[in-house]
Amino acid sequence: MSKKNAQLTLKNLHVSVVNQQTEEHTPILRGVDLVVKPGEIHAIMGPNGSGKSTLAYTLAGHPFYEVEEPKKNKTEFLLDGEDILEKSPDERAAEGLFLAFQYPVEVPGVKVQNFLRLAYNARFVNQPQKLFAKVIEFRRHLEGLAKELKVNPELLKRGLNEGFSGGEKKRVEILQMAVLEPKYAILDETDSGLDVDAIKAVAEGVEKIRRKYNTGIVVITHYQRILKYLKPDFVHVMKAGKIVKSGDKELAAQLEAEGFEKLES
Repeated sequence: MSKKNAQLTLKNLHVSVVNQQTEEHTPILRGVDLVVKPGEIHAIMGPNGSGKSTLAYTLAGHPFYEVEEPKKNKTEFLLDGEDILEKSPDERAAEGLFLAFQYPVEVPGVKVQNFLRLAYNARFVNQPQKLFAKVIEFRRHLEGLAKELKVNPELLKRGLNEGFSGGEKKRVEILQMAVLEPKYAILDETDSGLDVDAIKAVAEGVEKIRRKYNTGIVVITHYQRILKYLKPDFVHVMKAGKIVKSGDKELAAQLEAEGFEKLES
């Protein structure tokens, strides 16, 4: 991989949500272009129904969202120059793409530390030099990351998100992000339902990961509050399935003050 190709590239992305009973296709995204380079932070804002979460799930490879081939201009989805449009969610994750969910899933009976070890092994299955020979070695690595990110080590021994508070769920998800060392991370409304202290802690964790691994970050959010701690290089506004405006962090402040209604779709 050359430095020239080191970026996440979306070009002319059209996506429909598929009704699993009727197989009806409802268009959601209508030509999204986005380029994220390593270490950059991009914020995507917009009103409800604008397509923000659809974009996140499409990037992760969710089967209910289908990429439609447009009539004009080819769709591209490249990770460091490699086409991953046809790859499965597992394959995309192994290539270094990470999605933090708005509502992390609870998996009773599966300990956090065991889940993260399996996720780590799947992420680096094609890089055997990264794999730990013994479980205890991975546990030490995990405990070190938890300490660095100020995650309560007792959570590692509990079922994944089982009985966790909203803040604990998001902290453990940021820990998972650190474990997987992603090239690019999509954070889908990570600040949803969190108090100010939890938002600050999550933002600090994301920033540590960005600096440590030079991860490109896409933050999807309704509000400016997380952007006060996680400083974006670029802010994009989505409306009616398109990015209708881009700017710097001052655009987020403008949106907070004026809302989205004045923007043209």
